[in-house]
Amino acid sequence: MSDQINTRRRRLLGTTVAGIGLLQMGLSELAQAQTTKTVSSVGSYAEIKQINAGTLNIGYAEAGPQNGPVVILVHGWPYDIYSYAEVTPLLVAAGYRVIVPYLRGYGSTRFLSSDTPRNGQQAVIAVDLIALMDALKIDKAILGGFDWGARTVNIVAALWPERVKAMVSVSGYLIGSQAANHAPLPPKAEFAWWYQFYFATERGYAGYDANRHDFNKLIWQLASPKWNFSDATFDRSAESFNNPDHVAVVIDNYRWRLGLSRGEAKYDDIEKRLATAPTIAVPTITMEGDANGAPHPQPEAYAKKFTGKYAHRNIGGGIGHNLPQEAPKAFADAIIDVARF
Repeated sequence: MSDQINTRRRRLLGTTVAGIGLLQMGLSELAQAQTTKTVSSVGSYAEIKQINAGTLNIGYAEAGPQNGPVVILVHGWPYDIYSYAEVTPLLVAAGYRVIVPYLRGYGSTRFLSSDTPRNGQQAVIAVDLIALMDALKIDKAILGGFDWGARTVNIVAALWPERVKAMVSVSGYLIGSQAANHAPLPPKAEFAWWYQFYFATERGYAGYDANRHDFNKLIWQLASPKWNFSDATFDRSAESFNNPDHVAVVIDNYRWRLGLSRGEAKYDDIEKRLATAPTIAVPTITMEGDANGAPHPQPEAYAKKFTGKYAHRNIGGGIGHNLPQEAPKAFADAIIDVARF
């Protein structure tokens, strides 16, 4: 596996607070054997670590004191750990140990076996997160996420609340089910999911495989229409889409939602529990940008799903779907505040 999986060291830029926070990633170590290699990048994390967890060898960035309260930040599609590159040093400055993993099919995360299905259903990604916490010997953490990441932290908070101190979730409550997805939406809402229907076809599979860079850049533009990100910012994250399992996992995720992919039978019990739309009792802050161009529920539609201490924050200023990267201070403030609930 070590021939296939290498961690990546990257260049830090500047001597700002952000740079100081990110430098600590290169100083923190775990008791597991890990390997590294150097890669030049823009505004990068100091080190990408690797650890075997469940069915994966997971790549992750880490910063902050080893004895600090743990925050795990989970990205979505088509994004990666750099959605949290500016959030991380803010949390490190507040004393937190921050862990940002690549999801299955992204970056340096790899399957340990070629026989493991390249499954993207909602349950398995949450199971991956629990496996990572177990591998790192983290009993309890503050969780934060958006897009796939929000759904993932929702699931962990709902089904394994003993592992979650508090949660920040962009776009609120995103747990779904195949049964719920069978119901057609109004035409305008269906139109917003155009890529899901494209992915349901073999043409879509081949098209995404051949054009993942330009496809995902288009998604960034549509999902955050007022975010004027640079080519360098996008290309930094686009490296993670070159993962050999990326296309298979992404396509399976969206096909599973429509019932076109079966998923793995061993996760059926988890999916049955999720299909009941369980409430979440851990302290939670939900967030929404005022210019989110991606499909998302309205806050009033999910507020009652959070039965513990709860607050919602609307973030103005043209903030789109990738809220942590577009409004890093607002997201970091939410993590710090929810920890005090």
